[in-house]
Amino acid sequence: MFITLEAHQYARYPGLLDRMFKLRKEVFSDHLGWSVTVTNGSEKDRYDDLGPVYLLWCDDDGQRLYGSMRLMPTTGPTLLYDVFRGTFPADIDLVAPGIWEGTRMCVDEKAVSLDFPELTPLDAFSRLLVALCECALHHGIDMMLSNYEPHMRRVYRRAGVDVDELGRADGYGRLPVCCGLFEVSPVVLDRMREATGITDPLYSKSLSIDQSRAIGLAA
Repeated sequence: MFITLEAHQYARYPGLLDRMFKLRKEVFSDHLGWSVTVTNGSEKDRYDDLGPVYLLWCDDDGQRLYGSMRLMPTTGPTLLYDVFRGTFPADIDLVAPGIWEGTRMCVDEKAVSLDFPELTPLDAFSRLLVALCECALHHGIDMMLSNYEPHMRRVYRRAGVDVDELGRADGYGRLPVCCGLFEVSPVVLDRMREATGITDPLYSKSLSIDQSRAIGLAA
């Protein structure tokens, strides 16, 4: 299932959040070689202290994490403006209530292969992107922004996402980092469903009260 955790819910799911930060270290530090802050085997930065919304892909009991993404409104501090400002032209204004930033998107390919052997890594990313679109629609978001390495364009295309690449820059990791913008709408979601073959809703918003109690946490 795909759920979101807001700041007031963090304390309910410490295990999921801890695994998310460890997964981010494995992906962005170990695999991609990005210059990120790693402490005690976890990747966290100052934006995680600002109460972002986390989109998490986990099992129905909240025990295993398959993927995650951090969501933040562009009306506040963002990684895009503070760190990756060089990836889009200076005359473009990307600050608006309906525009949100999606960062640190990652998938635990080992966990996915164990529980979903029929899914390829590209399939897994496609599911995360479809859930992101559903989540954004639910919360009234009109546009999503993201920084990504060039090879991710084929992942977006495979998921039916038409990304408008605004620019790219070197100096952040082994490969250039791009800045892309994509529309969120029912039409876009329909196109994504057609491209991926995913017809059933993925986004569940949150674990149920019974599920929360099942993992030994107060609901």
